[in-house]
Amino acid sequence: MKSTEGRNSAGDVPVVTAAELEKQGRRATEDLPEQGATLTAEAAELYARFFKVLSDPTRLRLLALLLEAPAQGRTVSELVAALGAPQGRVSTHLGCLRWCGLVQAVREGKYVYYRLCDERIRLLLSTAGTLLQEHMAGIASCGVIR
Repeated sequence: MKSTEGRNSAGDVPVVTAAELEKQGRRATEDLPEQGATLTAEAAELYARFFKVLSDPTRLRLLALLLEAPAQGRTVSELVAALGAPQGRVSTHLGCLRWCGLVQAVREGKYVYYRLCDERIRLLLSTAGTLLQEHMAGIASCGVIR
């Protein structure tokens, strides 16, 4: 069973902004291995699991929609309409993103709004987009990636 330590009563992870990290004297990149440091097998497995969360096109599209969402977030119905995907699939992927701490669900009246938990996701996706543009031909033709 997954620990719920650090989560609020709704099971959500609190939003972490770059400003809050700075107040704590932390940088967004401080948890990365130092340049030239060896990545342990255990750490590599965790990194791989993190990137598997981002490896699904539906989850990436959901994150992109939430990046552009109003402050309150977006409802499942809004996300379903924007994606043109079945409600069950959208809910499953939102559940994964929520479980992994990337999005949170906030109830306001009869609506549940989904929003990002951490603004560093914007930087991550922006960096990934830049890398993709620079290496698109190789990524598109790589026979190892399925």
